[in-house]
Amino acid sequence: EVQLVESGGGLVQAGGSRRLSCAASGFTLDDYVIGWFRQAPGKEREGVSCITSSHGNTFYADSVKGRFTVSSDNAKKMVYLQMNNLKPEDTAVYYCAGIEGVVAGHLDLPESEYDYWGQGTQVTVSS
Repeated sequence: EVQLVESGGGLVQAGGSRRLSCAASGFTLDDYVIGWFRQAPGKEREGVSCITSSHGNTFYADSVKGRFTVSSDNAKKMVYLQMNNLKPEDTAVYYCAGIEGVVAGHLDLPESEYDYWGQGTQVTVSS
Protein backbone atom coordinates (compact mmCIF):
# COMPACT_ATOMS: atom_id res chain seq x y z
CA GLU A 1 0.00 0.00 0.00
CA VAL A 2 1.36 3.37 -1.03
CA GLN A 3 1.49 5.98 1.70
CA LEU A 4 2.48 9.61 1.41
CA VAL A 5 3.15 11.72 4.47
CA GLU A 6 3.83 15.45 4.30
CA SER A 7 5.64 17.46 6.92
CA GLY A 8 7.22 20.85 7.29
CA GLY A 9 4.26 23.15 7.26
CA GLY A 10 3.88 26.05 9.64
CA LEU A 11 3.71 29.79 9.98
CA VAL A 12 6.24 31.93 8.12
CA GLN A 13 6.55 35.62 7.42
CA ALA A 14 6.28 36.97 3.91
CA GLY A 15 9.64 36.80 2.19
CA GLY A 16 10.67 33.83 4.27
CA SER A 17 11.33 30.23 3.33
CA ARG A 18 9.97 26.86 4.21
CA ARG A 19 10.81 23.32 3.13
CA LEU A 20 8.10 20.72 2.86
CA SER A 21 8.87 17.02 2.84
CA CYS A 22 6.92 14.12 1.43
CA ALA A 23 7.82 10.64 2.65
CA ALA A 24 6.72 8.01 0.17
CA SER A 25 6.43 4.34 0.92
CA GLY A 26 4.90 1.31 -0.70
CA PHE A 27 5.76 1.99 -4.33
CA THR A 28 6.59 -1.34 -5.94
CA LEU A 29 8.07 0.20 -9.07
CA ASP A 30 11.18 2.36 -9.28
CA ASP A 31 9.38 4.82 -11.56
CA TYR A 32 6.85 7.16 -10.05
CA VAL A 33 5.82 10.79 -10.06
CA ILE A 34 5.31 12.91 -6.97
CA GLY A 35 3.31 16.07 -7.33
CA TRP A 36 2.69 18.94 -4.98
CA PHE A 37 -0.74 20.55 -4.87
CA ARG A 38 -2.18 23.24 -2.66
CA GLN A 39 -5.63 24.39 -1.67
CA ALA A 40 -6.30 27.80 -0.24
CA PRO A 41 -9.50 28.55 1.68
CA GLY A 42 -12.42 28.94 -0.69
CA LYS A 43 -10.36 27.97 -3.72
CA GLU A 44 -9.91 24.87 -5.79
CA ARG A 45 -6.87 22.71 -5.36
CA GLU A 46 -4.13 23.63 -7.80
CA GLY A 47 -0.99 21.93 -9.00
CA VAL A 48 2.23 23.52 -7.82
CA SER A 49 5.06 21.26 -8.92
CA CYS A 50 6.03 17.69 -9.61
CA ILE A 51 9.07 15.52 -10.15
CA THR A 52 9.71 12.16 -11.76
CA SER A 53 11.76 9.61 -9.90
CA SER A 54 13.52 8.21 -12.95
CA HIS A 55 15.02 11.33 -14.55
CA GLY A 56 14.22 14.07 -12.10
CA ASN A 57 12.12 15.91 -14.66
CA THR A 58 10.18 18.69 -13.05
CA PHE A 59 7.20 20.93 -13.55
CA TYR A 60 6.34 24.23 -11.88
CA ALA A 61 3.21 26.29 -11.99
CA ASP A 62 3.79 29.82 -13.23
CA SER A 63 2.82 31.21 -9.84
CA VAL A 64 5.81 29.55 -8.14
CA LYS A 65 8.47 29.49 -10.84
CA GLY A 66 11.72 30.96 -9.61
CA ARG A 67 10.63 30.70 -5.97
CA PHE A 68 9.91 27.00 -5.39
CA THR A 69 12.25 24.09 -6.07
CA VAL A 70 11.26 20.44 -6.03
CA SER A 71 13.86 17.75 -5.42
CA SER A 72 14.00 14.12 -4.49
CA ASP A 73 16.15 11.61 -2.68
CA ASN A 74 15.21 8.36 -4.35
CA ALA A 75 17.19 6.23 -1.93
CA LYS A 76 15.14 7.61 0.94
CA LYS A 77 11.94 7.88 -1.08
CA MET A 78 11.68 11.51 -0.04
CA VAL A 79 10.54 14.47 -2.09
CA TYR A 80 11.08 18.03 -0.99
CA LEU A 81 9.52 21.34 -1.91
CA GLN A 82 11.78 24.26 -1.05
CA MET A 83 9.70 27.40 -0.95
CA ASN A 84 11.49 30.74 -0.98
CA ASN A 85 10.28 34.32 -1.05
CA LEU A 86 6.92 33.21 0.26
CA LYS A 87 3.92 35.45 -0.24
CA PRO A 88 0.63 35.63 1.65
CA GLU A 89 -1.09 34.16 -1.41
CA ASP A 90 0.98 31.00 -0.92
CA THR A 91 -1.05 30.28 2.21
CA ALA A 92 -2.73 26.94 1.69
CA VAL A 93 -2.83 23.31 2.68
CA TYR A 94 -0.11 21.60 0.68
CA TYR A 95 -0.53 18.02 -0.44
CA CYS A 96 1.82 15.59 -2.07
CA ALA A 97 0.36 13.07 -4.46
CA GLY A 98 1.75 10.08 -6.31
CA ILE A 99 1.48 8.18 -9.55
CA GLU A 100 3.19 4.82 -9.84
CA GLY A 101 4.84 4.14 -13.14
CA VAL A 102 6.23 6.19 -15.99
CA VAL A 103 4.33 9.23 -17.15
CA ALA A 104 4.82 10.18 -20.78
CA GLY A 105 4.48 13.67 -22.12
CA HIS A 106 4.00 16.87 -20.20
CA LEU A 107 4.05 16.91 -16.44
CA ASP A 108 1.31 19.49 -15.95
CA LEU A 109 -0.93 16.72 -14.70
CA PRO A 110 -4.37 17.29 -13.21
CA GLU A 111 -5.10 15.93 -9.78
CA SER A 112 -7.33 13.28 -11.30
CA GLU A 113 -4.21 11.57 -12.67
CA TYR A 114 -2.82 11.00 -9.20
CA ASP A 115 -3.73 7.81 -7.38
CA TYR A 116 -2.30 8.46 -3.95
CA TRP A 117 -2.54 11.46 -1.64
CA GLY A 118 -1.09 12.58 1.62
CA GLN A 119 -3.08 14.18 4.39
CA GLY A 120 -1.77 17.68 3.73
CA THR A 121 0.24 20.18 5.73
CA GLN A 122 -0.76 23.78 6.40
CA VAL A 123 1.48 26.61 5.32
CA THR A 124 0.49 30.07 6.49
CA VAL A 125 2.35 33.13 5.26
CA SER A 126 1.81 36.28 7.28
CA SER A 127 2.15 39.72 5.75
